[in-house]
Amino acid sequence: MARVIFHIDINAFFASCEENRHPELKGKPVAIGSLSRRSVISTANYKAREYGVHSAMPVYEALRKCPDLELVESDYVYYRSCSRAFFHYLYKYTRAIEPASIDECFMDVTDIIMKYPRPLDLAFQIQQGVYQETGLHVSIGVAPTKFLAKMASDMRKPHGITVLRKAELAQKLWPLPIESMVGIGKRSVPKLQKIGIYTIGDFASPENENKILRILGPSSFSLIQKAQGKSSDRLSYSTTHKSVSISETFENDLYAMDEVLSQARHLTFALSQKMKKENYMGKMISLTMRDIHFHNIVRSQTFREYTNNANIMYEAIRNLIDQNFEEDLGYRHLAIHMGSLKDAKEIIVQPTMFEQPKETTDMILSQLNRQIEGIHLIKASDLLKEPKDA
Repeated sequence: MARVIFHIDINAFFASCEENRHPELKGKPVAIGSLSRRSVISTANYKAREYGVHSAMPVYEALRKCPDLELVESDYVYYRSCSRAFFHYLYKYTRAIEPASIDECFMDVTDIIMKYPRPLDLAFQIQQGVYQETGLHVSIGVAPTKFLAKMASDMRKPHGITVLRKAELAQKLWPLPIESMVGIGKRSVPKLQKIGIYTIGDFASPENENKILRILGPSSFSLIQKAQGKSSDRLSYSTTHKSVSISETFENDLYAMDEVLSQARHLTFALSQKMKKENYMGKMISLTMRDIHFHNIVRSQTFREYTNNANIMYEAIRNLIDQNFEEDLGYRHLAIHMGSLKDAKEIIVQPTMFEQPKETTDMILSQLNRQIEGIHLIKASDLLKEPKDA
């Protein structure tokens, strides 16, 4: 049976938080950002978007487009408290929740939804419950994979609920322009259009696969599979309260992927050393990337076996960065988090592709004696041992 995944996204999160705190702002165009005209907009509410105001837009341009714009100084301590209230409500339903950012998450509701007479009753209940508990409106995408659920939640904003089944991809998803596909950066769009990729359907077509791989590289194969409806339906979330993490905020924002990978490698190896020192191994690793607009992207991967191996951990982090890095954004903060921890002494470690089995002298001699007929090799030290009594 196909799994049922919800993607729940708070609409215009920062601006909505401010409207809750300042009811006099409701109905007005509102944007979050520094009052300095040289800064950029972090978030704009839907009223402001009607004037063409959007995130990452310079403040002076936003004020030119909308002279009546209410510009509010950001308060991230307050926004984080609103986020905690949002997740606290959702955890009443299930612990199977994968945070994707400060204002969005995935929920696996495969088992829960069976208790409701109509499949969408749960989505409506959650949507109304979040508003009653927090005053925030959410859009919900319902689909059998994480990617499709994310695309579905974007289809009807604000306050929408959208179901996207695999059988409906040709009608609902594939006709959409390629720039609307999650995971396709702004700089990739003209490259794809140049080779005739204008829609998500073009991107999903097997006929275009080789062209796309040549333009975007091997990492784009996972994006192609997502567009075809073949991506993961498994959520990554910690099954224990134990966790360990390491993070760094940079003096200069990171714009190049090589810079982000270099810093992430340094953090991952430091986290590995910390885990070994504290005698921990973990099964779920998470990456947090905070961009210049203070928007957090949180992505996770669950390992098959417990580990504290730096190479294994970094390979997972590298893949997460490869899949989620956006060229047009600068990143000011990175964090690596390992959850579902256990005491290393309680775990039997299986050899991996990164760790060759340690061969003792006895193991090597045993192998040679099996391979060479008529000869029995022993260690020189064994000759010095006194013979046992008969």
